[in-house]
Amino acid sequence: MIIRPVWPSAAVLALAVSCLPAAAATAAPPDPATAWSVQRDADALRDTGVTAVAVRVDTPRGTVTAASGVRDLADRRPVPQNGPLRLGSTTKTFVATVVLQLVGEERLSLDQSVEELLPGVVSGNGNDGRTITVRDLLRHTSGLSDYVQDVFPDPSARTYFAERWSSHRPEELVALAVRHAPGFPAGGGWAYSNTNYVLAGMIIEKVTGRTWQQQVHDRILRPLGLRDTTADATTPFLPDPHTTNYQQFAPDGPMVDTTIPYRPFDSGADGSMTGTARDLNRFFAALAGGRLLKPAELATMRTTVAVPDDGGHPAGTRDGLGLFRTPLSCGGGYLGHGGSGFGYVVRAATTTDGRRTVTVSAHSRSADPRTAERQEEALRELVDRALCRTP
Repeated sequence: MIIRPVWPSAAVLALAVSCLPAAAATAAPPDPATAWSVQRDADALRDTGVTAVAVRVDTPRGTVTAASGVRDLADRRPVPQNGPLRLGSTTKTFVATVVLQLVGEERLSLDQSVEELLPGVVSGNGNDGRTITVRDLLRHTSGLSDYVQDVFPDPSARTYFAERWSSHRPEELVALAVRHAPGFPAGGGWAYSNTNYVLAGMIIEKVTGRTWQQQVHDRILRPLGLRDTTADATTPFLPDPHTTNYQQFAPDGPMVDTTIPYRPFDSGADGSMTGTARDLNRFFAALAGGRLLKPAELATMRTTVAVPDDGGHPAGTRDGLGLFRTPLSCGGGYLGHGGSGFGYVVRAATTTDGRRTVTVSAHSRSADPRTAERQEEALRELVDRALCRTP
C-alpha cells in the first residue's frame, strides 16, 4: 500500500540510509546502451542511501536487469534478480481491473453508489455512501478518510513490533475510517485513501460471491501465467531468494528489519499482493495493450483527474481508475502505480502502448525528509529514463 503521512518523510515515497557498493547486472542485456543507463541509474539510487535496488526493463528488443547494493546488511550477498516482492498499493491496479471487467460484463456500474452495493457500511460523521460511487472509490475522489492513520497512530518501531501480527476485517477498517469526517464531498476533490480499495474489494465479493483474491487469480494471474504472483497472502514470509526490507522510524535512528509486513494495513485489497518484477511488467504490458479490458473499459480506466501538487506525485500526474498517468521528460506520459510499506518501495510503469515496461524495487526507507526527497527524485529519474530511451 501507499502509506500516507505518519512521520515527516511519508509525504513522498521514502527509502533509507547506507551507501553501499554496486552489484553488476545479472542478465546479459540485448541493448548495451540501455543496460549501461539502467545500471547507472540503479547505482545513483543506491548512492542516495538505499540498501538494495533491483530494476527490470522489458522492451521489444528484450530484457535488461540491474541490481545495486546488498541483499542483507548482515551477510552482504548480492541483490537477487526477479526475487519476490511486496507489491503494496500496486495491488490496487489488479483490483481496479477486476472491477472494470465486471463493468464490461454489466454486473456492475461505475455510477452505482456504495450504499446500493454495501448498505449501511459507509455512514456517520458526515460520511454518506449514497453520494459515493464506485468510480469515486477507484479514482480517490470519495473524500473518505484513510484508515491507515488509525492502525498506526504512533510512528515507532515499538508499534511496528507490537502490532504487526494484528489483523482487521475489511468492515472493521471501514468503520475506523468513517469515525472521521470526510475530507470533501464525494466528487469534489482528490485525496489518496486506502479505504477506497478496501471497499472495492468488498464490492467485488458482494457482486460475484467470491473474494477479490479469487477473482484476481482467476481473471488475471492464471490467464497471463503470472505464477510468481499471489493475491492470497496467507503467510507473512517471503520465499527465498528475497531481499531484506529496512525501515528507519526516526531520523538518525537504526535500520529496522521490516521484511515481515505490518498486517493491519498489508492484508487487504488495498495492498497485500506479492509478486516479481517479471510478472508486474507482464501485467502492465497486458493491461495497457488491451488484453485484460474491453476498449470501452480501458478508455474509462485511463480517463483521469488531476492530482494536487501536494499529492506526493510528480507535477502533472493525473489519476485514472487504479492507474496513474505521469508525464515523461521526452514527451507523452506513462501509466503505472507505485506501492510502499515499511522498508520497501515498488514502482511499476509502462508506456501507453504497453511495449516498454519497467519495475523498480527499493528495499529501504528513510525517516529523514531531505534524504527521502533525494531518493524519490532518483527513483523518478530512473523510471523516466528507462521509458524514454529508444528503442
